[in-house]
Amino acid sequence: QVQLVESGGGLVQAGGSLRLSCVLSGRTFSRYAMGWFRQAPGKEREFVSSVSRTGGGPYYADSVKGRFTISRDNAKNTVSLQMNSLKPEDTAVYYCVASSSMVVTTATNVNYWGQGTQVTVSS
Repeated sequence: QVQLVESGGGLVQAGGSLRLSCVLSGRTFSRYAMGWFRQAPGKEREFVSSVSRTGGGPYYADSVKGRFTISRDNAKNTVSLQMNSLKPEDTAVYYCVASSSMVVTTATNVNYWGQGTQVTVSS
């Protein structure tokens, strides 16, 4: 059974930092591109960041470039998202994703979704 389990969400003040982590089980981690999407209330789900199977890229949405950093640890089956200088508009449910494609930047390439973790940034 494939599972993506996220952790690290929470409430933080604007300008603060959070680190999200996601562990993939049930599949060979190194065979999957990994990434993060988010969905804010009343908005469509959007791409945030991803890293290829081989650690290449990484890729970022324009809205988070320079503030977020994605990394993967194949030995621990883990992908992380370090989020700095958080803004109220970063408030959303963040979803970890896995894709059998070389890279993942659109939802159509996603094979597996995590259950989501809430990030709330207060002003």
